[in-house]
Amino acid sequence: MDRYNVDVLIIGAGAIGTAVARELSKFEQTVLVVDRLNDVGGDASKSNSAIVHTGFDAPPGSLESQMVVHSNPMFSGLCSALDIPFKQSGAILVAASDQEDAELQDILKKARENHIFDVEPLSAKEVLDLEPAVTPDVKRGLLVPRESIVDPFLLVVAQAENAAANGMQFLTDCEVVGLTRRRDGFTVESTRGVIRSKYVVNAAGLYTDRVSGFLGIDDFKVHARRGQFHVIDRATPLGISHIILPVPTKITKGKLLAPTVHGNWLIGPTAEELEDKSAHQTTKAGLEEVVASVKRLIPSLDSGSVITQYAGLRPVREPGGYHFRRFDDIPGYLELSGIRSTGLSASLAVAVVAKSMLIEMGMPSDRKPTTTAKREGIPCFRDADTLAREQLIRSDPRYDHVICRCETVTEAEVVQSIHRTPGARDIDGVKRRVRAGLGRCQAGFCGMRIPQIIARELGVSLEEVTKKGKGSEILVGVTKMMRIGCHEDH
Repeated sequence: MDRYNVDVLIIGAGAIGTAVARELSKFEQTVLVVDRLNDVGGDASKSNSAIVHTGFDAPPGSLESQMVVHSNPMFSGLCSALDIPFKQSGAILVAASDQEDAELQDILKKARENHIFDVEPLSAKEVLDLEPAVTPDVKRGLLVPRESIVDPFLLVVAQAENAAANGMQFLTDCEVVGLTRRRDGFTVESTRGVIRSKYVVNAAGLYTDRVSGFLGIDDFKVHARRGQFHVIDRATPLGISHIILPVPTKITKGKLLAPTVHGNWLIGPTAEELEDKSAHQTTKAGLEEVVASVKRLIPSLDSGSVITQYAGLRPVREPGGYHFRRFDDIPGYLELSGIRSTGLSASLAVAVVAKSMLIEMGMPSDRKPTTTAKREGIPCFRDADTLAREQLIRSDPRYDHVICRCETVTEAEVVQSIHRTPGARDIDGVKRRVRAGLGRCQAGFCGMRIPQIIARELGVSLEEVTKKGKGSEILVGVTKMMRIGCHEDH
């Protein structure tokens, strides 16, 4: 098996792990990021509500509150530098009953305690003036102007690409199966070989308890909380521009409606406590619960406009709360656990704190003489004007070949998504990077075109192409030859 020797090993390539990797890429350290899945993005990071929260309703004084509040203003600059779709849409928290109305003053007080001073109370009329589709039963509301939306897939991918451009390494399909402390660092056993490192950052999300358990740390457990979502077609005339939030409970922020940066809407999530950390399937009962709850806030919501559903698993730590821990008897080990539904929102500040903690633990902080803080995204044919489209086609004729009609994704974009570092290795990886297959027909048109491009570009057979890694192969054999008109010239 392969052997790797690095200064820092990051376990987990979700929003936290990739943000830490990007932060460490500024330093003269060899860093390896591993993930048990076959792509960056983790579990929760690719299946969430795509909202960048302000932290207005976080527990005041908590580590979670500090991280979310400090992260929020960092997103605009990062997304601009890394070419990530981002929009400050604002949110309206809707009180639709007298009981919920009575809770608004406490929520506003909590926002002030979290130093979020731009949250404003709204009368029922003011809510309806801003969003006429909200239920006429609305009592009052709160306007949270800096709640924002982002492409969560590209947030992770772009940070990983930027970290890789600065020398960080990524190893996917790499599950950690053992971790021991040795005299001068750690020996990590994985499904891809043995890794020796001086420092280990445990950002494994749902599996932080298992990784810490290898070192004899057994004072916490992590279980999954499943959240099911519907995706609504962007052609639906909802006419809603803000995130519509319910009054939160002690367990969950509730079932919301959020616009996306690509023009769709999301509704959800549920909050189902599960022991099974692989239960990504949706359920009839869960999806019906989502529709019923959101229709209470938006009565005109039509479930017939749903084009797909998905479920994400948030890691829930017991005892709860964010925990960033180092251990006197295990020098060099940093555990980042308990980061759940606000993890994406908190990730940028968490990365800065993790960097500082590693330096305090002894990691050298010599900076590289040259690094890049920018990343250029894959040019999007759909969003380009006529002149820009002509220029794209002249630069690469594959931009003249539309593969996904619903999202107007071209062959050039699919090919680029595969050859980025880290690049797409399966159908879902392409979908997350360039949206091929995410439109109304849900890959009814491009469903066989994308696998053929993946096979061609990676030099594998069609039977080896998967939806989301080993065990999700989509073909078992060839019955007849197929031509789809893909360009053979690269």
